[in-house]
Amino acid sequence: MASRHGDRVPVSSAEPPGRFEWLRRHRRWLFMVAVVALLVEMAVAMVTTAVQQTPTIDEPVYAGTAVVYAQQHSLRYNPEHPPLGKLIIASGLVFAHPHLDADFTGDQTELGRRLLYESGNDPWRVMLWARLPVIVLTLLFGLVVLAFARELVGDVGGLVALALYAFSPDVIAHGSLATLDVPASGFLLTSVWLLWRARRRPLLHLPLAGAALGAALATKMSMLPAVPVLLLLAVVSVCHGRDLSVFRKARLGAAAAAGMALVALAVVWATYLAVDPRLRWTAPENLPAVHGLRGLLIDWLPFPQPYRDGMRVQFGFENATWEGFLLGRLYRGSLWYYLPVALLVKTPLGMAALWLAGAVAMAAVPRLRSAAPYVLIPPAVLLAAAMHGSRDLGVRYALFVPVFLGVAAAGAVSFRRRWAHLATAALVLFVAASSLHTYPYYLPYSNEAFGGPSKTHLRLHDSNVDWGQDLGRLADRLDSRYPHDDVWLVYKGAGVPSSYGIDAADPRKVPPGEVHGLLVVSDSSIAKADGRLAALLATSTPIDEVGHSITIYRRR
Repeated sequence: MASRHGDRVPVSSAEPPGRFEWLRRHRRWLFMVAVVALLVEMAVAMVTTAVQQTPTIDEPVYAGTAVVYAQQHSLRYNPEHPPLGKLIIASGLVFAHPHLDADFTGDQTELGRRLLYESGNDPWRVMLWARLPVIVLTLLFGLVVLAFARELVGDVGGLVALALYAFSPDVIAHGSLATLDVPASGFLLTSVWLLWRARRRPLLHLPLAGAALGAALATKMSMLPAVPVLLLLAVVSVCHGRDLSVFRKARLGAAAAAGMALVALAVVWATYLAVDPRLRWTAPENLPAVHGLRGLLIDWLPFPQPYRDGMRVQFGFENATWEGFLLGRLYRGSLWYYLPVALLVKTPLGMAALWLAGAVAMAAVPRLRSAAPYVLIPPAVLLAAAMHGSRDLGVRYALFVPVFLGVAAAGAVSFRRRWAHLATAALVLFVAASSLHTYPYYLPYSNEAFGGPSKTHLRLHDSNVDWGQDLGRLADRLDSRYPHDDVWLVYKGAGVPSSYGIDAADPRKVPPGEVHGLLVVSDSSIAKADGRLAALLATSTPIDEVGHSITIYRRR
């Protein structure tokens, strides 16, 4: 730019800096601040939830087994799940110094009760230390989500993926528990991310991908259906960009898949040997007999005997008939569409929209198409396998969906339209608002289209809403509002009411005419009520609720 006398005026003094210059200059720091803020939000949500909730149904079993692993080096409990998840839980429990009788001989349910309520331990302290390692691991998997999405679509896409992960009510709910669903899903995502990176550096990343896959398999057996998919992805990755003949590609791919499988297998064996180096094992009594293709599969797999017997236990569960509850309907057996519908109920609306947009982007945007098999096929295969299961007990059986599709949703920022970017930002904010609104009751979350957390019990049951987590909150409510009322309790959970100061009797064990005062019922028990309990509920008046999972009735 020149003055009227012909002298050039410096641009910096004649024009104000661009409005985005400051943002560009500090982009790296702003990115780091956003990442830290999202992880801190998630950590606060999970720690608060962990502190306030009493044990859910599965947690005492895992905690008791973890203590047996650490103190007695025995594999005799909970064979239906491999050891790694419980070893992770044990890494926290060592700081709680729990006492457990070495000569205890009960079953695994009795083991959890003995540890928490019959050995002089503080159940609040024990459960918090059991949950903390899973919380830390959940946060670390958030960094994997961020890194994966960032490699696909850049910083903004990484933040979108991390935000969906950090605000996911299901991930927060189960990431704050001493259970196995988040660790298994996170390890699997880590393996897929490393396979994606192996396209450029296969010698470094393929062994690491195998180790992460082994960790997933050593946490939950439900990850097994993903193994063929990941081995095929290993072949794709190692052959990417190589100008080789078909025969040489086939040989290279087979070697890569075999190497990855061997590393995964070694990790599974290592977790069992970490518990008991001598691998002492006695099959449990009444071990289900598995025949046909399933039996051949179990016999053929080169896993430790406890792992293969655990598979037999799982197949025994699958052969049983369970009760389900979906959209107000109680049924026996399973529905193939249960998990998709349950996910629709429990996924924030903005998150579901971004999942769909991201999946479309994976197919429509040329530079993302190569990533689609990595991001979309593993969860699709696992979801198909889970949909054919016999236990309609919660979206935790499909927790890999929000973990993987959070990465896919990052693809929404690849559409080069201003309106698309604004819509993505608005949907992320909608997800955040919906998640924050349910705080700290993440387990019974349902989205606004289905009435929110207070209405979830009308449509779903079990770990979707009422997993025994609110016994402590119930004790506080009874003490603060109803200190002089007689209490009759039907509780679905693993906790012991008297250990939390609740003095209550079971109304199903006395004549209905003797039940006066407060009738307190877990919402899952309401969903499945029949006979005497149904009659009691029909003649009672609901007056209060606790944690969106327990309803308090008044009986005159």
